[in-house]
Amino acid sequence: MQLEDALAIFQGDRVVVEYSSQGRAQLEAAIDALKVALCVPDSLDETRESEVNAFLVAWDQRDLTVKLSQGYLTLGVIFAKGGDGEADAYRKGKHWGLKSLRMDPDFALVEKRDGFLNAVGQETDVPSLYWACMNWLSLANFDRLAAVSSGVVKKTIAMFERVLELDETYDCYGAYRVLGSIWGALPWLPFGTYRRDLERARTYLCHVVDDPQLCGDPRPWPIDPACTEYLGNRRVLAEYYLMEKGLRAEAAQVLQSVLDAPVGDTYPLFNARAQDDARRLLEEARKHL
Repeated sequence: MQLEDALAIFQGDRVVVEYSSQGRAQLEAAIDALKVALCVPDSLDETRESEVNAFLVAWDQRDLTVKLSQGYLTLGVIFAKGGDGEADAYRKGKHWGLKSLRMDPDFALVEKRDGFLNAVGQETDVPSLYWACMNWLSLANFDRLAAVSSGVVKKTIAMFERVLELDETYDCYGAYRVLGSIWGALPWLPFGTYRRDLERARTYLCHVVDDPQLCGDPRPWPIDPACTEYLGNRRVLAEYYLMEKGLRAEAAQVLQSVLDAPVGDTYPLFNARAQDDARRLLEEARKHL
């Protein structure tokens, strides 16, 4: 695949390929084309952060590193989920995303002098922050307790909160959706800042789901109609709030609404994945009704 064709599947905050084996092959070919354009040698181990950090990339190619991060996240979440390659996809995507951040000399300087969180606080590149964090968080989900104790949760929450400050609409208000899932999925711990907080999860998710019973009527803030079209918002509500609250019947109703909705033309890839996830979750919810 030529670089021009690879770039064509990245349409802003979306990857546009079919939800099929052909779509996976197209995405993997695009990832390979991005690496060819960056002159990434076969010997570079993308799963090692130190190797990716040490690899030299020209400033005018920074956008390619961001797209690599986004491509790997999409590969893991959509096509490799539950498979052997899922964790490695996130690991590679995390490293390219962090590299993109550290290519900014201001970020690198502040990180070295004042630490990672301060560097995040002054960063303005939304895609670099967002896709680095999406991969990092997805990888952290494999061991959530370790993610809390190692500080990963603190860092990823700070990154998504920075995205909200810069552009809350990015990836169909994705930072709200993901922050809601974080607070709903954290371990139940007896103390500490970073433990499950379903009320906080509800507050974030009410920015992206149109549910008067859950969020109040009138709503405390308006909701973009696009959020209803993005089916992953309702899937996250069901999985990380309603089911965690033990509201299985309500979760089943929301999940059924995901399955009844059209995939549509705006978010076809992620909506198709959301419907597959909704089928699995609906079966689980109905076991407890």
